[in-house]
Amino acid sequence: MANGSASNGSASNGAASNGSASGAAAASGSRIPAVAVSPWAPLGITVFRVLWFAQLGSNIGTWMQTVGAQWFLVESAAGATIIALVQTASLTPSLLFSLPAGVLSDSVDRRRLLIWGSLASAAVATALTALTAVNALTPVLLLAFTFVLGVTAAVTGPAWQAIQPELVPRNQIAAASGLGGITVNGARAVGPALAGVLLATTGTAVVFGINAPSFVAAVAALLWWRRAPQTGLDDPEPAWAALRAGLRYVASAHLIRRILLRSALFAFPASALWALLPITAAKMGLGSAGYGFLLGSLGVGAIIGIFVLPIARRRLSDNVILVLSALLYAVGVVAAAFLPFGITLVLLALSGIAWIGTLTVLNAALQLTLPQWVRSRGAAAYILVFMGTMAAGSFVWGLVAQLVGTGTALAVTVVLLVGVAASIRFLPLLNGTGTVDRSISMSWPMPTLVFEPDPTDGPVTVLVRYRVQAADAEAFRAAMAALGSSRRRTGAARWRFYRSGEVADEFLEMFVVSSWSEYRRQQTERLTGRDREFRDAVSALCSSAPVESHYFPPVAVAR
Repeated sequence: MANGSASNGSASNGAASNGSASGAAAASGSRIPAVAVSPWAPLGITVFRVLWFAQLGSNIGTWMQTVGAQWFLVESAAGATIIALVQTASLTPSLLFSLPAGVLSDSVDRRRLLIWGSLASAAVATALTALTAVNALTPVLLLAFTFVLGVTAAVTGPAWQAIQPELVPRNQIAAASGLGGITVNGARAVGPALAGVLLATTGTAVVFGINAPSFVAAVAALLWWRRAPQTGLDDPEPAWAALRAGLRYVASAHLIRRILLRSALFAFPASALWALLPITAAKMGLGSAGYGFLLGSLGVGAIIGIFVLPIARRRLSDNVILVLSALLYAVGVVAAAFLPFGITLVLLALSGIAWIGTLTVLNAALQLTLPQWVRSRGAAAYILVFMGTMAAGSFVWGLVAQLVGTGTALAVTVVLLVGVAASIRFLPLLNGTGTVDRSISMSWPMPTLVFEPDPTDGPVTVLVRYRVQAADAEAFRAAMAALGSSRRRTGAARWRFYRSGEVADEFLEMFVVSSWSEYRRQQTERLTGRDREFRDAVSALCSSAPVESHYFPPVAVAR
């Protein structure tokens, strides 16, 4: 799949084609005044449009392969657990490879990574087709090939996510995220229905065979894209250090953590419908074409959601949309569990609307909240949580259905979805999500030292002394708490804040970064406009300028 979880792009060409200051602003991440944006506006940018159609075609092929795989197992009389494992096999690689893939995407040219990843997917899909054509495919082999295709999707997923803000101006990111949903959900509408017809008339091998050329089309589009050289590749972070930095950022960014939590809360119960729908179709007495129509109804609903969502977002907050989406999704689950085919076909469209509503809100919030330097790693964490929860959920719901029946399993899902809707009262998306200033601030001065450290010298301990009048002490403590989170997000492995025991108005901040190169990255590449706001708030409460000192291990000084 060009990318099943998000079709996002990046742009040199995108900004240029847009021909406005907003294109340049998108690259830098600066704020753009909120204006009404058509949900189709990104398609006016040539490079976005070409990549969008390429991903749509690739995703159609992938959905055809998914339906073919599930129906192959149904016809092989595999149990509910094995059939549900198709979802698990395709999504588990996100658990294993998303974070390393995020590091890779931030360290190498993303366009080349996407090209090689798509070529690998085409090769795997071709091998699967060949085995099927000679009747050598078994359920175990099918799950193995599904897993490998999931690996290639996991490796390229963060790169697809990270390039989107380069393709469109910042005020079109939400629209681009919605259009990305069409590449997945439009494919979900077309792919399963087409697969159902082909399965009934030509067989599984033909369905699998269409997937490989769909990846080749994505490669052709990426080769056509004349992307400007990616910056920051001349001095990439070591892989392990980059992974730690990404994890540290996510752990310290409360806005991002809440997005990840909301995605997991929705994904676990939502996975039951995708995992158990083939079994539901079989219990209804449907053939492969009927199953394809059920999946297609979900896709059609998602496309309808693309039109409805911009109107809803003008009238409702993102948190309200998440509540309504969880409840609407539950309606489709009830239909799949207890209602006949005709009614289920209609009501599953509501689940499709809810699916795209949730994913668009969360994807747009993520893209608008992550700074450029950690965008791929942050996107990888999102993919890890969402797809990993879907994979684990698919396995769990398969076991539950095997033990107590499909209808009971789906009924439990409905109860959980109602709970997800209710949880927004206590666990909403936080204020500032998608609106904080993530433009990189380049004006932080580097300290003047008495010796020149090597990049690997460290750990570096930074001490900052502050003088604060008693009347401002409480406000200062609150400002320092926010600054501490900023330090951790941008590189500090440890952070502490002290009050002097001898001097009444003196405070001491201490933080540690792993090396001198990590400190330089913190000061020159990672600090955003939001971080400047935190520092300015602290400085405004000081009675004199803060004094910063830097300490190295003695071996660095002796050298």
